[in-house]
Amino acid sequence: MRAIVKSKPEKGLWMEAVNVPQPGPDEVLIKVTKASICGTDKHIYDWDGWASKNIEPPLILGHEFVGIVSEIGSAVEGVSPGDRVSAEGHVVCSNCSNCRSSRYHLCPHTKGIGVNVPGAFSEFLCVPLCNVVSIPDGISDEMASLLDPLGNAVHAALSFEVSGQDVIVTGAGPIGIMAALVCQQLGARHVVLTEVNAYRIDLARKAGVRHVVDVRQSDLQTVMQNLSIKEGFGVGLEMSGNQDAVNTIINAGKNGCCLALLGISNNKLVLPWNDIVFKMIHLKGIYGREIFGTWKASMELLQNGLDIEGVITHRLPFEDFEYGFSLIESGTAGKIILEM
Repeated sequence: MRAIVKSKPEKGLWMEAVNVPQPGPDEVLIKVTKASICGTDKHIYDWDGWASKNIEPPLILGHEFVGIVSEIGSAVEGVSPGDRVSAEGHVVCSNCSNCRSSRYHLCPHTKGIGVNVPGAFSEFLCVPLCNVVSIPDGISDEMASLLDPLGNAVHAALSFEVSGQDVIVTGAGPIGIMAALVCQQLGARHVVLTEVNAYRIDLARKAGVRHVVDVRQSDLQTVMQNLSIKEGFGVGLEMSGNQDAVNTIINAGKNGCCLALLGISNNKLVLPWNDIVFKMIHLKGIYGREIFGTWKASMELLQNGLDIEGVITHRLPFEDFEYGFSLIESGTAGKIILEM
């Protein structure tokens, strides 16, 4: 089969012919139909500091996908060939104290599909049955291929009560845009999304985010005054990993505000510690999805009218993956879907 492989410890990816994996007794073989490119894939493509420390070539990339069950292991029940599925990208140990307390997303021994084990940028993917997620009717293949990153946005948005709250989101990447749309769907009073990249600002507005602020040209305090946000935001979602954005979200939060932190930084960030203490700010780190409650919530939001199609900017043949990565590198793309 064809697969996009990190073959060498250097910048780039390569299309290669590899063997079709064979499912073990409790595994499911999936024929991938669509897969989307993630920021993690970009880190691996670039072979940056994080990738060089965490990735062992050769590795098949990809963890955001949808496909059809092709074959099941001898002990598999509840899933049949022909079923339309995706999969949770974190393979957990099931034995640590968190796993045994059903807090699988906190497993310290997690292995990432497409990061530590073979991924979905291939014609076939083999995953444990416990990771398989069945896709209900009414959710398109494209939306199903985005359930992994949408889950990150939903995890952040559902971490605190947003209904009736004023919410600030810093960083208009695809996950930031989706998080803002989720908060709007959940009944937040005002959702303000901040960004400095002109392409992403335009993308967020076209996707349906009502208040998008270019902080290079507009004063956030003035925007807050115009929206009658007098004491500050009650909830903040930090999606950029940028020092200026972190300062902004903490300064703009009201006393006792709740902040979910998802953005990952390539640099050491400095937290305004005294502000956090004196404003009694609640902080929560967000990594992936809460397994499997976030998947259920994400699919129900889509079925109830959440529209995230606007974050998709390109649909490319599987063979054109290099062009897709070049678009991401140039900053002129949202979500890119590779079609098998």
